[in-house]
Amino acid sequence: MPGIEVWSQFDHDPRIAANTTMRASDRDRAVIETVLADAFAEGRITRAEYDERTDAAMASRTLGELMPLVDDLPVGRAQQSSIPEEAVRAYVQARRSAIWGFLSASLICWVIWVATSFGGDGFNAQFPWPLFVMLGTGLNAGRVAWQRDEIIEEETRRLEKKERKELKRRDELG
Repeated sequence: MPGIEVWSQFDHDPRIAANTTMRASDRDRAVIETVLADAFAEGRITRAEYDERTDAAMASRTLGELMPLVDDLPVGRAQQSSIPEEAVRAYVQARRSAIWGFLSASLICWVIWVATSFGGDGFNAQFPWPLFVMLGTGLNAGRVAWQRDEIIEEETRRLEKKERKELKRRDELG
């Protein structure tokens, strides 16, 4: 049952407050009945509970009436937050960008330096100014590498704030 994505089978997600007063369709009731049958097969509920909940599902009128029938089952729990994984992915992307910025800028500058150092009369020793570019872009790459935990924490806070705003917006609509 945990591997099944139940909520995508509904036309309107019954977990969203705005949708709880919507009329349930036969398909919505069938989804809940399938969840209950799986729970019974796994031994999570007894035969009597299965019969009682199935009867209640078939008699339900709104999506909100369906939710209490599966609240105590694994599928009825709120989705696990993917914020920590998203924050780590954002860090990996920031690290990749910092390294790419360091490598590409350094390579371009060194190619220019070499091209301008060899004139028509041979090697013309110039100050290796690309070192300044490497220093600037290298500092950023180092900061990203050494401040991994801080960057992930900051991204986590940003994503949590965004999620709270979204939930507040949904509650205001519903």
